[in-house]
Amino acid sequence: MDKAISAEEKRNFNPGLSAVLSFVYNGLGQLYNGQIKKGLVIISFSSLGIMMTVVGAILILHYTFAKSVLRLELFWGLGILIIGLLLICYVGIYSIYDAYNYSKRRLSE
Repeated sequence: MDKAISAEEKRNFNPGLSAVLSFVYNGLGQLYNGQIKKGLVIISFSSLGIMMTVVGAILILHYTFAKSVLRLELFWGLGILIIGLLLICYVGIYSIYDAYNYSKRRLSE
């Protein structure tokens, strides 16, 4: 578990700031709290979700503007887009909640 922290270090933990940082980009709040590995994992999953959303949107746009005959391209695009958006939402909500609660727990120690 985590080691005890001094009163001076406690002043550096701000639950509101860590939540806002995680809102700006998922994982930044964890990095602010000193949870480097967790922050990097969350940033990776968030980036994966963004890339999936972009790829899905590109497939849908290609189907739309190229008048492609392959409806499979549209279905793949929609599926990848929806999964990417769900991943971004889930990781974002988890990141904000976790960063705020971790910082709040550290203050109460």
